[in-house]
Amino acid sequence: MSNDPRYISNLTRDTYAIILAGGRGSRLHELTEWRAKPSLYFGGKFRIIDFPLSNCINSGIRRIGVVTQYKSHSLIRHIMRGWGHFKKELGESVEVLPASQRHSENWYQGTADAVFQNIDIIRHELPKYVMILSGDHVYRMDYAGLLATHAESGADMTVSCLEVPTPEAAGAFGVVEVDESGRILGFEEKPQLPKHLPEDPEKCLASMGNYVFNTEFLFEQLKLDAQNEGSERDFGKDIIPSIIKDHQVFAHRFRSALSNEEAYWRDVGTLDSFWLANMELLSPTPALNLYDAKWPIWTYQEQLPPAKFVFDDDDRRGMALDSIVSGGCIISGATVRRSVLFNEVRVCSFALVEDSVILPDVVVGRNCKIKNAIIDRGCIIPEGSVIGYNHDHDRAKGFRVSEKGVVLVTRDMLGLPVGYE
Repeated sequence: MSNDPRYISNLTRDTYAIILAGGRGSRLHELTEWRAKPSLYFGGKFRIIDFPLSNCINSGIRRIGVVTQYKSHSLIRHIMRGWGHFKKELGESVEVLPASQRHSENWYQGTADAVFQNIDIIRHELPKYVMILSGDHVYRMDYAGLLATHAESGADMTVSCLEVPTPEAAGAFGVVEVDESGRILGFEEKPQLPKHLPEDPEKCLASMGNYVFNTEFLFEQLKLDAQNEGSERDFGKDIIPSIIKDHQVFAHRFRSALSNEEAYWRDVGTLDSFWLANMELLSPTPALNLYDAKWPIWTYQEQLPPAKFVFDDDDRRGMALDSIVSGGCIISGATVRRSVLFNEVRVCSFALVEDSVILPDVVVGRNCKIKNAIIDRGCIIPEGSVIGYNHDHDRAKGFRVSEKGVVLVTRDMLGLPVGYE
């Protein structure tokens, strides 16, 4: 791959990025009942959509469209507040592309249809390449490498892929079969017996849901797909399988830029994976470094006072250990261990919070004990509540307990007004 900065800048300048951010996130249950998955909070102060958006900006791609559909109010509000400062007259923009029946009477029917219905907007940008990105994964990636792979291979389409242990991919990921040159020979959506890598029978290549197309080739394939009555209008299920035989479709292996090892990427699509990905950030040297000034994760943030820890008595001491505590939080004579606290969380005296993810504006009452939990935004936990210690009791209170024992608590479960995003 050429490292000439001018070569890379030309590639990124000639690219328009479409971020598909209309996902429902049904496996997150009540956590996405009032918000799209890409607008879900992550890492103490961010939302998931901030990661692909930051990847674009840090990679030099500054023309971006965000496709929205499912319960998108909080997502659109966040994008307008945090990403609405780009200047169109300088050749940069982050635009929201809601489902608006531009080319049919239907809302977006699938990932391919979401792009097809915005063909006129993309064409107006006159890009040489169109990059299509999933909006609901957490990762850091320099897209310049993906673009260079695409340009230098002479591909019509390039699929960004991760090396995944074969048992882990079974029934979970779209899997590509490649030859030694990286050309894709086959694609299966969530196969039970994935095709392994030519050089390693223990691993396979899983699609990340990120693609690069030559613009006119993309338009041609989307129009053909729109005419196919049997299509599900999906890139993985329809577009890729239909083109790999007669066109140049290549895989790009996503690796860490520093070590050439498998890079950090998380699909936080279940309660357990969402909880675990947040817990991983508490490591002294986490795989996802949110403190790297050379690759910042941008977001919208309110102007809040610093976190405060009060009382230093023998029987109540405000402290947080091995934790992330965001602005506006007050730990008042309580103990927080191995937890992620988002903005403006209040933990009152004699409470104990352990191994938990506490979303913004939560109040944990006096003498509460909480562990292995996800507390949704705006919850007020009554004084003396015990959560995460007895799952039968948790279920009896109406809380959801995940397969691995993580307890989800939402406002609705506590009898509080719902719809707080």
